[in-house]
Amino acid sequence: MNKPTIFAANLDDVRPGKTKKVCFPNHAPILLANVDGTIYAVDDTCTHEDSSLALGCLRGSKVKCTLHGSWFSVTTGEPTDEPADEALQRYHVEINNNEIWIDLEPIK
Repeated sequence: MNKPTIFAANLDDVRPGKTKKVCFPNHAPILLANVDGTIYAVDDTCTHEDSSLALGCLRGSKVKCTLHGSWFSVTTGEPTDEPADEALQRYHVEINNNEIWIDLEPIK
């Protein structure tokens, strides 16, 4: 794993079962999701219609796009329900001193 390079949020800002959209200069928005105490980072934009996933709900490890109802796994980035058929990019996350740090290079 590459060392996470940028501060994203405080751990207290992303409670279990919640998400948070974070933005960085010259990078697409990223969605942080807390699934049972584990933080995941994926692209915030639905691969079907460019809608923010932060507007949707997190149920277990899946987030719903409010525009057309696609569901994505935040653990794998894969779409789990149509109409989306392309995966979200995922990012490495590290928790250090109650802070969430991420590497802006997608996981390959």
